Amino acid sequence: MVNKMNRRIAFILVLALAVFLVIGSASAGFFDFLSGNSDSTVKIGYLPSDHDAALFVADAKGLYKEKGINAELVQFNNGGDLMTAMASGDVDVGYVGIAPVLSSISSGVPVKVISAAQNEGSGLIVTSDSGIGGASDLSGKTVATPGEASIQHVLLAAYLKDNGMSLKDINESAMKVPSINDALKTGSLKAAITFQPYVSLGVSNDNIDKLVDSSEIMPNHPCCVVVASQDFLDNNKDVAKKVVDIHKNATAFINEKIEAGETNEIVKLLPEDIVADADVEAQSLESFPFISGFDDQYKENVDAFQNLEVNLGILDKTISHGDLYWEA
Repeated sequence: MVNKMNRRIAFILVLALAVFLVIGSASAGFFDFLSGNSDSTVKIGYLPSDHDAALFVADAKGLYKEKGINAELVQFNNGGDLMTAMASGDVDVGYVGIAPVLSSISSGVPVKVISAAQNEGSGLIVTSDSGIGGASDLSGKTVATPGEASIQHVLLAAYLKDNGMSLKDINESAMKVPSINDALKTGSLKAAITFQPYVSLGVSNDNIDKLVDSSEIMPNHPCCVVVASQDFLDNNKDVAKKVVDIHKNATAFINEKIEAGETNEIVKLLPEDIVADADVEAQSLESFPFISGFDDQYKENVDAFQNLEVNLGILDKTISHGDLYWEA
């Protein structure tokens, strides 16, 4: 009888302890939520480019942690791969070129642009001994790009069309961006259109020249944007708003440092695999504008870019603002 009573008492004590722990854990989470200290993990895809400097600055300065966000940064070789990962739910947010975003949305991938990131910032570079001095000299040549889903592919097509040519007149080769510069240095490749900082890194070598800047191909063209999956936006609206605010603050920091002539302070916050040369990187950051949000003028620029893609046969039709943008 005594043993049964002891077992019953022990069972009640264990049960009471379990209930206490559950209630305590739930209470802690509840109060963390109220205080804004809840830790939300957000997987953010990016490319190895200083176009994504706002992301790197925000992460290095702890802006995500300040908002209770655990930012998990995931690198991709190109925008097409990043958008594929977003479509499969492996990435929540992405810093990526507008071209793969437009292609993904037109294919039914449920994503939205939540902020602009920067404009321009690409260039067509050639080896000094290539004999390439203009578009016509590219005829029959191999020209490397980050891939057919990239904005550089669109810019190359536009450049050729403006000069009475088309992609059929060249041999386009998709390559990993860091490998492009290596191929140009060794002479195994004569021409490529790529993004920063690889344009500046390329022309810092004696044997590589910039043939044309993307700002000459299409002035003020949109390039990288911040996108999020519709699922993430539907289920994490408040966190998405924080991500937009963080991007805005990081962009403001970048522009303030550039205007103050302290670009080197930005360089210090970038990943080592992007900063091959600190001085060249500073020049790269100063060569194109960093922006956030999207005003009417920006939307007009995106519409113009969409129309360009339609004319080039890359998009079947333009995408409405309602299907393209998410505004916090």
